[in-house]
Amino acid sequence: MIIAVDGPTASGKGTIARALAEHFRLPVLDTGLLYRAVGYQTQLDHGDADNAADALAACDFPDSLLDDPALRYETTGGLASRVSVHPQVRAALFQRQVDFANQPGGAILDGRDIGTVIAPHADAKLFVTASADVRAHRRHAEMLGRGVDVTFDAVLADVHARDARDTGRADAPLLRAPDAMLLDNSDMPRDAAIAAAIAFVEARRSGRS
Repeated sequence: MIIAVDGPTASGKGTIARALAEHFRLPVLDTGLLYRAVGYQTQLDHGDADNAADALAACDFPDSLLDDPALRYETTGGLASRVSVHPQVRAALFQRQVDFANQPGGAILDGRDIGTVIAPHADAKLFVTASADVRAHRRHAEMLGRGVDVTFDAVLADVHARDARDTGRADAPLLRAPDAMLLDNSDMPRDAAIAAAIAFVEARRSGRS
């Protein structure tokens, strides 16, 4: 069983993907982490995330980088959004994601183009979202909890900027697949959103049997 979980930044898709992985006992890949690694490697190389050649060179990052806590930094998320607009970068990371999705037994992938590009054949697809204001409040609280001194307005502006880049890029933009369940958790508690996602996947699985 392949499950695709897509959505914009700070939508909660990672939380839902991990919960699904635990419930269905499937391996999970946060594909955004790959792009964060490329963005961060570009910075380590003193390159420009907006330069396609610099970003492509950074795709050859060591696997150990995926365990670096710096990939979770807010600044790294911004770099990931910038390098992801380059078709060359997306092509370089494409096969890695496809191989993970098609492994024996199935898998769960969360990202922005899983249900439309990486695994359009997924057995269940979810598009997880929330309003920009709600997502910014969540991200702002998270950053304050980590001791990052940042204003809510700055976080909201970053959310809008990332949304514009993700939906506006020519190659594999952020889109809801036609057959994906829309899960807007703007007003939903975390556990309720997870329960809704599990129920949807269970229903899809039952429908195939």
